[in-house]
Amino acid sequence: MSPGSGEEVRVEVEGRTLKLSNLDKVLYPRTGTTKGEVLNYYAQVAPVLLPLLKDRPVTRVRWPNGVEKARFFEKNAPAGTPRWVRTADVPTTGSRGESRHGDRLVFPIIDDLATLTWAANLAALELHVHQWTVTRQGKPRGADRIVIDLDPGEGAGLHECCRVALLVRDKLAERKLDTRPVTSGSKGMHLYAQLPRRRDPDDASAVAKEIAEQLQTEHPKLVTATMTKARRSGKVFLDWSQNAGSKTTVSPYSLRGVERPWVATPVSWDEVDEGAEDPLGLEQFRYDEVLARVAEKGDLFTD
Repeated sequence: MSPGSGEEVRVEVEGRTLKLSNLDKVLYPRTGTTKGEVLNYYAQVAPVLLPLLKDRPVTRVRWPNGVEKARFFEKNAPAGTPRWVRTADVPTTGSRGESRHGDRLVFPIIDDLATLTWAANLAALELHVHQWTVTRQGKPRGADRIVIDLDPGEGAGLHECCRVALLVRDKLAERKLDTRPVTSGSKGMHLYAQLPRRRDPDDASAVAKEIAEQLQTEHPKLVTATMTKARRSGKVFLDWSQNAGSKTTVSPYSLRGVERPWVATPVSWDEVDEGAEDPLGLEQFRYDEVLARVAEKGDLFTD
């Protein structure tokens, strides 16, 4: 029998004792998905998620009363964080620059199942990470990958994102970078390219911006590199700015705090091709579908 909404359950996770609470609380009212189901999803997806969180400070977006209620972003490790949770003390400006005002943040590093379970128990549905990492001692390093966020404006959708993704892939291939597509779990897509060597986040941003502006010039009816929403109708905005040292992007395999329990899901280029050809060829994936995909296809992001 599952515990009632007000009860706590003690569990052992990798030798750590955690108190899990409110397991029956519904976090996604549209589908009735409970906190217990969220915890179960993260436990099952951990083998492919944790390597992508490794050494990356995590900003959590929390919905303690469900996705139809208020949310809040949390960067610092909150009061009551267990001592065994690994943290990194970093300047607020990001990975390479000095903090101009001496401000620092103490981020948790979610690099094991116990820490992931602790975060999920706090209703941290979304896990956002930087494109740079830290050393074991917590010292920031350079960016090891580039991300380009494809954000469809009004009148555009995942179909248009797939078309643009193919264009971005070609531009990155010209720079000898291999691209991995991920449906965002919201409206659009994220495209990742692993860098052959670490770079300053400003350099990574410059590469992404160059690609965005090139495609805006070559495909002005489909692509925009301008953040202004009034200019995005029917187009896909290539958000290159998420490579800045202070910016984060939701991690692949993270849940999203939208009306349904969708997940930022790695997909194949065959699926993107199908989505580019057919407006209904590719859709966002629910958490249960993601688990089935991982069981059948493995980790499409890393493999």
